[in-house]
Amino acid sequence: MSSNTPPGYGPPQDPYGQYPQGAGLPGWLAPTPPPGAQPVPGTRVLAAPVDRFLARLIDTAVLLIPFVVLAVATAGSALYYVLAGIVMVGYEGAMLLTQHGQTVGKKVMRLRVVSAAHGGRPTDNELWARAGVYGGPMVIPFVGGLISLVNCLSQLWDKPLQQCFHDKAAKTLVVKEV
Repeated sequence: MSSNTPPGYGPPQDPYGQYPQGAGLPGWLAPTPPPGAQPVPGTRVLAAPVDRFLARLIDTAVLLIPFVVLAVATAGSALYYVLAGIVMVGYEGAMLLTQHGQTVGKKVMRLRVVSAAHGGRPTDNELWARAGVYGGPMVIPFVGGLISLVNCLSQLWDKPLQQCFHDKAAKTLVVKEV
C-alpha cells in the first residue's frame, strides 16, 4: 500500500499484521498470533508444530502396547509391519471418526482435524484418506518409517497452512482450539 492511500483502503490486514486477507489462509481461520501474544478466545488457529509433535508422542504411547504385542506375536517378521500399519490406520481413522476429529493426543493438546475448505468436520472418506496416508507407509519394512518421518516433518516447510502430506491428501488442517 502506498503512502498516498487513504486509511481503510487497500488489502485488509489481520489483527497481527502477518497475512493480508486472502493470502492463502481460509476465511474461517484466525491468524496465528505472534510469539508471546494470546489468540482471541473462541477462535481456531493453526496448530503449532510442537503441539502436533506432542500429540503424536502421546498417540505413540497409546499404541506402544499393541505394537509390542504384535512384535512378540510375529517374532519381528515382515508380517509385523503389515499388522502395525493396519493398527495405526485403524486407530487414527476410528478415533478421528468417533471423537470429533481428535485422537487421544489431540484431545490432550486441544487440537482438532478440520476440513480446510470450511473448518467443519471432514467427511468420513477424507478422514480415512488422512489415516491411510499417515499410517500406510508403516507396511513397508524399514523404509516406511523414513517416509512417515518426512511426511510428519513436511508441515515445517509448508506455508502458510502447515499441512503434512496426509493433511494435503485429505484436504484437512489441524487447528488449536483456544
